[in-house]
Amino acid sequence: MTTSDFGRAIRTWRDRIGPGAAGLPAYGHRRAAGLRREELALLAGISVDYVTRLEQGRATQPSVQVVEALARGLRLTGNEREHLFRLAGLVPPGSGLIPGHLTPSIQRLLDRLAGTPVAVCDLLWTMVTWNPPWAALMGEPGPAHNTIRRHFLDHDPGRVVRTPEQTASFESEMVGDLRTALSRYPDDPRGPRMVAELRAGSARFADLWDSGVLGVHVAFRKIIDHPAAGLIELDCDVLSAAGTDLRLIAYTAEPGSEAAEKLALVTVLGTQTLTS
Repeated sequence: MTTSDFGRAIRTWRDRIGPGAAGLPAYGHRRAAGLRREELALLAGISVDYVTRLEQGRATQPSVQVVEALARGLRLTGNEREHLFRLAGLVPPGSGLIPGHLTPSIQRLLDRLAGTPVAVCDLLWTMVTWNPPWAALMGEPGPAHNTIRRHFLDHDPGRVVRTPEQTASFESEMVGDLRTALSRYPDDPRGPRMVAELRAGSARFADLWDSGVLGVHVAFRKIIDHPAAGLIELDCDVLSAAGTDLRLIAYTAEPGSEAAEKLALVTVLGTQTLTS
């Protein structure tokens, strides 16, 4: 396969999906129903110039991360995603690796939860994607954001407020969760590398790992300290997406409560910031 085949495939798939199906507003007069290059660039988190060069065959070696992001932005099925990897001259991630592909059905779910902060993580707690309400509530995650690394290596709790007891429980659950992920996907080299990195950089992680602690990080209440809305107590649910091993993390509030009012305010403030 050649780079021109890769570019033609991107253009073909870009033409077939409209902004509405991709969770984007359709602004202005459109000559075609498909996504514009700048819209695909926004969805994939890459520059418009890079999308243009890929389509024209002038960029010849897209990385695994770029191809994965394009597949996600184009809402490709599993077979289409594998084909895009092969067109790029890359081996599609195998069945022995921890899944990170966002299926079209999960993406549609995120698109419809426009008022609910939702993020998707893989089994290593690396962020795959998130919606605008999540960014408004929790802050915009950085590239390759990983919750476990952020806590144990960066010592950064983000906007979550925890008591010492809650912190200890959170740490045990995350370490136990990571152990379970490695046992389910022993052939994925990212897991052992991550454990080695965490053991070297965090005595607390090393102690927990060596203790053999087991645990599952699921649902509980969290207090978020938002810079504009103050403290917000919310329900946090961690849901498993059947057939993908991805996790959906959602924050909700009791309808009519003060927390619901604050959450609505945060969403509006975040939307205004993103628009500006």
